[in-house]
Order: sequence, then C-alpha cells, then structure tokens
Amino acid sequence: MRVSEIYNKDVYSDSGQYLGEVREMIIDLERGEVSRILMEEPRSSSNDDLKKILQKKSVLYKSIKNVGDVVLVSDMGQKSAEVSNAETTDLLSR
Repeated sequence: MRVSEIYNKDVYSDSGQYLGEVREMIIDLERGEVSRILMEEPRSSSNDDLKKILQKKSVLYKSIKNVGDVVLVSDMGQKSAEVSNAETTDLLSR
C-alpha cells in the first residue's frame, strides 16, 4: 500500500473511538519510514502549536493495525503516542 492512500481516511482506535482524519504524516528520512500520522494540519510554525498537535492529534505509525475503509490503530499505540519533550524538540528541529 502506498502512503498516499492513507490520506483523508478516518482514524479509529480498536475500541471504536473516532480520532480524526489523516491529514499529514511525519516521515523519518534517515530511516526511510513514516513515524507518525497527524489528524490535524499544522497551521503555524509555532513550537507550542506543533507540540500540541503532536501530543494530542497524532499516533505512531507503527500502532496502525489495519488500513481499509478506515485506519484502525491500537489503543495501546494511542497511549504510547504521547510525545516526550525530547522527541518534540527533535521533530521540530528537522
């Protein structure tokens, strides 16, 4: 599956909670992999706004369990999607 096929799909946790719609992805170019999917597009380059989106409106790509009509993510992946300050700083500095 191509990454572009995931855009605009609804995202649900495996417990059925609607999380949003895939709007953006963070790609780790050094590793050649998608690291996170974002359910909100960054509207500004403010560190505070970006940090809020990363913490509250993103999930780890590796927590995706299935992609079909919707994107299904693990509840555990959703909880582990909380972003540490170090990770946020690293993502924002790229």
